This record gives sequence, structure tokens and C-alpha cells, in this order.
Amino acid sequence: MAFKTKIYFLLLVLCVYSVCALATSSKKDPQLQACKRECEVSRGHDEKQRRECISRCEDYYKPRDPKERDEWNIETETDPEKRLQQCQTHCESFRGQERERCRSRCQERYEKEQQGQGRGDSYRSEEQEQEQEQERERDQNPYVFEEEHFQTRSRSEHGKFDVLQRFNKRSKLLRGLENYRLVVLEANPQTFVIPAHVDADRLLFVAKGRATVTQILENKRESHSLECGDILRIRSGVPTYIINTHENEKLYIIKLYRPVNIPDEYEVFFGAGGRNPQSFFNAFSSEILEAAFKTDRSSLERIFKQQSDGVIVKASKQQIESMSQHEEGGSSMWPFPAGEASRGGPFRLFKQKATESNDYGELFEVDSSEYRPLRDLDVQVSFANITKGSMSAPFFNSKATKIAVVIRGNGYFEMACPHVSSSSREQQHGERETSSRSTRAEEEGPRYHKIRSKLEVGTVFIVPAGHPVATVASRSSNLQVVCFEVNAEGNIRYPLAGKGNMIQLMEKEAKELAFNTKAQDVDQVFGKQDLKWFFPGPGQQQQRHHRGGRGTEE
Repeated sequence: MAFKTKIYFLLLVLCVYSVCALATSSKKDPQLQACKRECEVSRGHDEKQRRECISRCEDYYKPRDPKERDEWNIETETDPEKRLQQCQTHCESFRGQERERCRSRCQERYEKEQQGQGRGDSYRSEEQEQEQEQERERDQNPYVFEEEHFQTRSRSEHGKFDVLQRFNKRSKLLRGLENYRLVVLEANPQTFVIPAHVDADRLLFVAKGRATVTQILENKRESHSLECGDILRIRSGVPTYIINTHENEKLYIIKLYRPVNIPDEYEVFFGAGGRNPQSFFNAFSSEILEAAFKTDRSSLERIFKQQSDGVIVKASKQQIESMSQHEEGGSSMWPFPAGEASRGGPFRLFKQKATESNDYGELFEVDSSEYRPLRDLDVQVSFANITKGSMSAPFFNSKATKIAVVIRGNGYFEMACPHVSSSSREQQHGERETSSRSTRAEEEGPRYHKIRSKLEVGTVFIVPAGHPVATVASRSSNLQVVCFEVNAEGNIRYPLAGKGNMIQLMEKEAKELAFNTKAQDVDQVFGKQDLKWFFPGPGQQQQRHHRGGRGTEE
């Protein structure tokens, strides 16, 4: 009996040890962790798809019985063709650009093997190098968000809501934006977005298309017709629904949310709905609903179990026309504009005169002095249309942090940043700074790292307060960017080149002391550019180009 007890105890110890070893190995496996990270940030994953992706990662990388290793482990597969196939199959767990990059890495390793430059563990070692390189790039440039940083929160066959990951999750450098979220609505022509309220103040910018937005206020319904360039603030908790009224064009609305319950988290509450989206009425007991609505259970079930088509549904032409004709509060009479703050209506940004305009670009902007709802959010909105081949003047904001979204065209931007230093690059090559070099660097002041990134439709980039930045349009198309500038109250925009730049405002003596050279030499550099805000871009001749319109790309 004692012998059996010892055997059982020994088996129990071995089982516990095996489980612990398995858990430890999964935690330490860098490839498994990288795979899970891809699932977390991949755009297009809802919560269910995210869990399935993580499950595939765990299943793929978990230790296997030796008999199964040839089926699951790339390292033990000797046939390069099969290794390529297994690698590409694994890539299917990713979405968008991450999937394409994964496929590209598989193909590159396969071609190297074919040339005799590697086999077996090259798949794992090079994949690890690629992941480490991507992580270093993300660490060096936390100010840019691309497709994979969005997650689809709600989707139907007629449209979707994409939500950008939390700013402070991307980097601690973005803590100042921790209570703001960016959401993009995409809706097909002639569709209806199910009514809902959100525990966040919202600021809407119509990037493309036409819409009717209806709010249910305390004792009335208020609807507004919106078109490209219009801005509308919706208060937290106000039930709202949206219609894409156009027969052929998709609707794109960029939304800035400021949650009111939990910092950087918001929830959407659907009263209307059924199974998809689920109505919050389904959370109540039948007894409560029967008493509240004074009706029987079967009638309630017919109402709250019917909808299953998702948050965005198709509407008939007659339904859209009827709802569009029933607008209340959407019209106005001259000389009182539809966007007057006292009425809470939209602000027509493109109906205003451009703040800055020349052959190389135009800038439209609105602050709380023109649209009072912006005061509650402490936000300013601007829209820049940079002519192809041109650039915006380098500048910095004194107080505001800019959240910029590219809505048309492509190009790139450069920014000077003291936070992401060159020391990280030196460490990549195995270099170490001695204490004397560190002390000398502190005495000489901050070091600035060049942040540079390409810009294309859907790219989001952040420009913190005080950071000098310049944006350049490609030579093939205009670059159009909408910006939400947070902490806007009292902000000053300082141009660093062109007419009115800050250096030109300094006294002669200040220029000489600051640059340790003659004031005339300083003026020859800072006073030569005779344009303001928009200039010919790098490599462009100093000649006037015809400016393209906002709605077209050349």
C-alpha cells in the first residue's frame, strides 16, 4: 500500500511539473508572444476572431508529440516546399498588411533555401529577427498608426466601425491623449445605422459622402444634413442614428470620442435592435419589461428578437427620402449659418474662407470662437490640402497635440523629437555609452531624432505639442489631411519658415547671440522664402502650380 502511494505521489509530481513547464515555455516563447501581439493589433478582428487567432497561435506553437512534429513543426520538415506551405498557412491567422508581410518573409526564406543559403532553423531564426526589427521600428516611431492598429468593433455586410487602438497603449509618450479615441465609420450607399447612444462626447467630421444625422434630444428630434467637410458635435448619451443618403457613394465619417465614464474606454448602447445588434432591453427580466411596456411576453419577443442584420442595414429609397424630408432643425435662414453654436448644428468648414491659401496648398480651420461646441472638448479642427509636389511650412504648436488622419493622396512627414533618441539605434549595433559621454550629452542639451514616415489614405500620425513638423505631398496627387488638435485653448501655431516665421521676429542682437553669426547671414536664410505656410516641395522648381480642388486628385 505504501509503495502504491509513493507511485501515485510521484506521478502527481510529474504531472504538475509538466503542466508548469508547458505554461512557462509558452510564456517565454518569443514567437508565440509575437503571434499573439499580431492578433491583438490586427485590423478587421472582432473579439471572437481575436480569440480564435490567439487560439491558433497557441495551437501552432505548443510542444507536440514527436510523431506529430513533422506535421506541425517547420524546423523538422526537410522539404522546403512543405515548409513554405506551412509557413504561409500560419500567415492566414493575420490580417491586412501583417498577413502580406508574413507571406513575404516566408517566400524570402524559401528562396534563400533554394539558393543553398539556409534551411531548417532559418525559418525560425529569421522570423525572430524580423519580429525584433519590427518591434524596434515601432519603439522608434510610436507616433504613426497604420491599418493593423485598427480593430473592427462592429460589422455588417453594409458597413463597419473601425476603432484605433488606445493611444497610450501604443506608447507612454502619448499619455496626454489617453482619454481620446478615434473611430471611423464606413457605410455603403443608402444604408441606415441602428440608433444607439454612447458614453462619450463625440466630434464628427465627414470625410466623404453625404449623410443625415438625427439626434433624439430631451423633448424633440433634431436632424441635420451633412456633406464632405462638415463638423458636428454629439453630446454623451444622446441617442443618434445616421443615414447614408447617397445612391452610389460610400459614407466615411471620422469621429473623435472623449469617454465620460472610464478613461479611454467607451461603450455603445443599442435600445433598438434584437439579436444583432443585441438590444440592452434583452438584459432585463421579462417581468420588468412586461410591467414597463404594459404588454405581454410574446409581443416583446417579436420586437426584441427580430433584428439580426447587424448595426448597419440597407434602407429603401422611399424610406431614406421620407426620413430626409422630416428634418427638424437642419435648415437655417440667412444670415444665420446652420452651424451656429447656440443651435448645436453642424459647422460647414469648406463653406468658410481658407485661413491660408496659395498655389501650393490651402488650410481650413475652426476653433471654439467660431464653433462653440468645440470649447467643451478643448479641440480645434483643421483641414490641409497640399498640392502635389508641395509641402507645408515647418511649424510647431505651443500647446495643442495634433491627431492627423490622411483622407486622400499620399506623401510623407518629418518631425523632430527629443524623446525617441539615437541611443536606441546605437544599442542595436552593440554600442555602449560611457558615463562621460552621457554627462557630456546632458551638458550639451537635448538630442533630436528625425521621425519620418510615409503617409497614405488611412494613416494616422500624432504631432505632440512643441514638436516641429513638416508634411510633403507626393508628386502624383494632392495630400489631404484632417486634424483634431487637442488642448487647443490658448494654442499658438509657430511657423519656422516662410513669411512671418518666428526667427524673423527676433531682434538683430538676439539672432547674432542665438546663431553665433551675423544677423545678415541669419536673415539670408530665414528671410529668403517669400511664401507663407505652403511651398514647393523638395526637388520642385520655384514656379506656380495650378491647385487641384478638394474633391479630386490629380
